[in-house]
Amino acid sequence: MSDPFEDRKARASAWFRELRDQIVAAFEGLEDSQAAGPFADRPAGRFEVTETKRKSPDGSDAGGGLMSVMRGGRVFEKVGVNVSTVYGALGERAQKAMAARGKPGMDSDPRFWASGISLVAHMQNPHTPAVHMNTRMFWTPGAWWFGGGSDLNPCIEYDEDTAHFHAVQKAHCDRHDAGFYPRFKEWADEYFFVPHRGRARGVGGIFLDDHNSGDWEADFAFIQDVGRAFLPAFVPVTEKRRDTPWTEGDKDTQLIHRGLYAEYNLVYDRGTKFGLETGHDANAVLMSLPPLAKWV
Repeated sequence: MSDPFEDRKARASAWFRELRDQIVAAFEGLEDSQAAGPFADRPAGRFEVTETKRKSPDGSDAGGGLMSVMRGGRVFEKVGVNVSTVYGALGERAQKAMAARGKPGMDSDPRFWASGISLVAHMQNPHTPAVHMNTRMFWTPGAWWFGGGSDLNPCIEYDEDTAHFHAVQKAHCDRHDAGFYPRFKEWADEYFFVPHRGRARGVGGIFLDDHNSGDWEADFAFIQDVGRAFLPAFVPVTEKRRDTPWTEGDKDTQLIHRGLYAEYNLVYDRGTKFGLETGHDANAVLMSLPPLAKWV
């Protein structure tokens, strides 16, 4: 008998690729339309696309994806939009981590399948916030779930930008359950907190994991809307701030904030840890790191 999840896996993987294509096109469009500022005379930025491959310990195919990175653009200093579909057997540490989160059967059948999109953008203009977005589906023989979210990371905060970003997230969550936004906003505030600095990484957004209501179709529709919320939440903020004049002091503030971002991703981020522990392409896993950062 065929696995009923094979079709669902294929649909989820195809959606993450479709979302990737939409975002890449929108970001290159922002590059094309940038006509002011100190980088307006350089060629519009374009993504360099690299196919990533993953191997099992025995050398067999274990999936892969596309790593798309733009560097030195008019608007984006560095942005990565990665999509992947990977599978195989979880290692002992990953099995224990999954079991600790209540995932059944990890000790008897460590097979897994995972697909998702991950995005991090670091901007040229210090007044334009950095941003992160990720959505994913995870499957094991004993469980399946969705996760992800989106959060804004300005080094120079504007209340109206934060309000807009959150309003779009809320509107997309409310299509499915009025309780989702406050629940997932609070989760983001907790998840993106940097304990050793005693502060948040940014101004939040939404974050969820282990999302399984028992209705796969409803949950898949929701995670699609989490992805659809990204461009209308982020692009208007970018268009508003990308021509704002900045000083060397502003740039210094940006570089120091990027240090905070790097610390969080290397020390606490669950996706970074999972990617490295399961043998995914290290360059793809670490594409979230900024091109330049500063510590004082």
